[in-house]
Amino acid sequence: MADRADDERFMAEALKLAHQHLGATGSNPSVGCVIVRDDGDGQRIVGSAVTALGGRPHAETQALAGAGALARGATAYVTLEPCSHHGKTPPCAEALIAAGIARVVVAVTDPDERVAGRGLAMLREAGIEVVTGVLEDAGERELEAYLMRKRNNRPYVTLKLAVSTDGMIGIRGQGQVRITGTPAREFVHRLRAETDAILVGIGTAVADDPELTVRLAGLEHRSPLRIVIDGDLDLPLTSRLVQTARNVPVMVVTGKREGNVAFSERSRALEAAGVEVVVCDPAEPGDLLAALATRGISSLLVEGGARTAQTFLNAGLVDRILLFTGPSILGEQGVPSPLDRNLLPVGFVHMRTDTFGDDILDTYEYERAP
Repeated sequence: MADRADDERFMAEALKLAHQHLGATGSNPSVGCVIVRDDGDGQRIVGSAVTALGGRPHAETQALAGAGALARGATAYVTLEPCSHHGKTPPCAEALIAAGIARVVVAVTDPDERVAGRGLAMLREAGIEVVTGVLEDAGERELEAYLMRKRNNRPYVTLKLAVSTDGMIGIRGQGQVRITGTPAREFVHRLRAETDAILVGIGTAVADDPELTVRLAGLEHRSPLRIVIDGDLDLPLTSRLVQTARNVPVMVVTGKREGNVAFSERSRALEAAGVEVVVCDPAEPGDLLAALATRGISSLLVEGGARTAQTFLNAGLVDRILLFTGPSILGEQGVPSPLDRNLLPVGFVHMRTDTFGDDILDTYEYERAP
């Protein structure tokens, strides 16, 4: 029998697997599963898998297929409670039972109302030993976006800002200004690859003309949904976002303009170019987050600019702040950052400081009541 140390070791392996497809499994969470057996000569992994890109097949069924007959009498380590409901695929709990798994170790219980303990109950009723809460804190962190969507009906929101030494995020009238170096920018592209959607305001979209895609070799296919808050539909048809909308989805969020002919024409032109135009009050980010949650969007990266960042902060809808500080000085023409390393909104706790070349990254998380 495995002891607690063994359980934690194999669960750690399952969590590493789960991280591989973070942000790339659609509305399903990225789950890791490791199947371990001991025939008297020590424990060994006989099957392992992560939720497939797009969300199916699930990790458990893939790991069981890899283990084959060796799954009978083995232990399955799963980062999230196995599903118990019939959807597009049969329940993973049933697959574990049918394979003859003797023991299931779970990090986090699934808050999805279709599961919520039912998967564990099915396993126990079949005579399988079930252990829960192994590396639960690490599991909660790995699944934080999915859990936020299920528990709070909104995506987990990360605000990313790059600030100069003198507290600026750009220079007026100059568009995009590089504040951080290559290592920091590569980190951001990896973050984009692990995120369901990325959001900017129309000011940033027009001034910087960003593409907001993942541009790291081998990860280009992991570019997230790109969202622009654009109350007046000012996004140019010639922008990089519009020009690439048929390759990587773009959503423009705007308000109602009934009877405005010019507005309707701009909307039709954007849609003809492949952009999705969504009517949702741009001044109420909570409404947008709820709408995104219904689409299965679990994580949102807010990248700019100052007004958009402040809107989300003022609404209390930011869960994590990634604040990069670069060595440059932008001077009097700079656009002030809505945040300062030494003055964060109430409730945010400094978690860690990392360095990327000459740049510093401070990570802050909002400490919510349990």
